[in-house]
Amino acid sequence: MRIIDRIVAPLGRRIDESSPYVDARLQDGSRVNAVIPPISLVGPVLTIRKFSKNPISIEQLIQFGSITNEAVQFLKACVEARLNIIISGGTGSGKTTLLNVLSGFIPSDERILTIENAAELQLRQEHVVTLESRPPNIEGRGEVTIRDLVMNALRMRPERIIVGECRGGETLDMLQAMNTGHDGSMTTAHANTPRDAISRIETMCLMAGMDLPVRAIREQIAGAVDVICQQERMRDGTRKVTTIAEVSGMEGDVITMTDIFVFEQTGTEEGRIIGRTRPTGLRPKFMDKIEAAGIHLPPSIFGIGERRRY
Repeated sequence: MRIIDRIVAPLGRRIDESSPYVDARLQDGSRVNAVIPPISLVGPVLTIRKFSKNPISIEQLIQFGSITNEAVQFLKACVEARLNIIISGGTGSGKTTLLNVLSGFIPSDERILTIENAAELQLRQEHVVTLESRPPNIEGRGEVTIRDLVMNALRMRPERIIVGECRGGETLDMLQAMNTGHDGSMTTAHANTPRDAISRIETMCLMAGMDLPVRAIREQIAGAVDVICQQERMRDGTRKVTTIAEVSGMEGDVITMTDIFVFEQTGTEEGRIIGRTRPTGLRPKFMDKIEAAGIHLPPSIFGIGERRRY
């Protein structure tokens, strides 16, 4: 208990019977969570999540087999052409790491705003404004939510808005921002497939309490989101980008999606999963946006003009 108090006190937070858990960020960026009795039945519990001092680079991700060079070239073009990207995946699947890597492709002369619960992103650009939410104080006042920060961010003339994670009503504000000229925005969401990610975004928009019809939300999603990048933690513990899908529009009441890259498992070797993320051979509808930005991707990236090998 004394150690927990010593960790928590300098951060301006407190932990006692009236607030028996605390979630905070240490000065080196580590995340700390402490739970004490009466909530914890096994005594005080301290959890620390440490992050690497040197963030993982795109070369390392390719080397680890998490993503292929073609998929990286495609995602780099999407970031540079200011398409809106959502990275979805389960807990611990490497969403924040991928978001960090993709944000490295943003040109260095753009004004970037990052909004997070606890600052984890490590952007290398020169002009980055980092905002962090704040829990209520002892009297229950002074709370600053992600939603408040997203609303405020729109008044700060950002060229890119990066929300560390959407988990509630702020998703609706994020979609509004994507639809009103803040192109090239990025965020992460918890979901197991790209289709689940769309459903989850819908659910989180409903959490904003605006009482909107589902069709209106779906039209917002179809208009705002361009790319969903699905990341998974495999059975062998490796993390892989399993799907890169384009949100292509609406047919009736259903949001239509097209898979551009899909992970194809070819087998297992000593418990390790063997396979690679292959192009499906389909070109996304937003190719004209990429070309308008002066980026020309070779057709071979999409598997066009190649014979498929099995």
